Amino acid sequence: MSYDLKKTVVFVGMMGAGKTAVGRALAAKLDVPFIDSDAEIVKAANMSIAEIFERDGEAFFRLKESQVIARLLEEERCILSTGGGAYLAEGNRAEISERGVAVWLDADVELLWNRVKHKDTRPLLRTDNPRKTLEEIFEARVPLYGLADLPVKADAGLSIEEMADRVAQALLDARPDVLAEM
Repeated sequence: MSYDLKKTVVFVGMMGAGKTAVGRALAAKLDVPFIDSDAEIVKAANMSIAEIFERDGEAFFRLKESQVIARLLEEERCILSTGGGAYLAEGNRAEISERGVAVWLDADVELLWNRVKHKDTRPLLRTDNPRKTLEEIFEARVPLYGLADLPVKADAGLSIEEMADRVAQALLDARPDVLAEM
């Protein structure tokens, strides 16, 4: 089966929700490019996100993140994975909905914690109690993620490919202006 992607699909949601993994799988399924905004920032800055946070602070990082997302939305249609904080900025939300579609991978805290607890690549979780920090971030961000154009529930029992299929079907069902079968 082939697909016609009419707008960029932008994955939003918490760290550990699967935005990159599911995004890659969906891009492969649809035969379109996959781009990770965090990877683009790292490439442009020639340093890790943790290093950017440490050297320049979160506000600087968020500014660069917004610039990169705007640039990527201007380019070819693709599957775009964003960092967990990207969708919090009102300007990013507006830009994403205007030029693409925001797909929220809605994962619960337990699933997120199981995915991120053994990684040290998350600057926001470098605290004395990372689980509590994750829960606080989750509570603060979920109302904003809820503004996404298309929420898709992420379940622990699903493989990456099954999640990509779930997202594709949700887009086909709810957003024919974004994705159609050919």
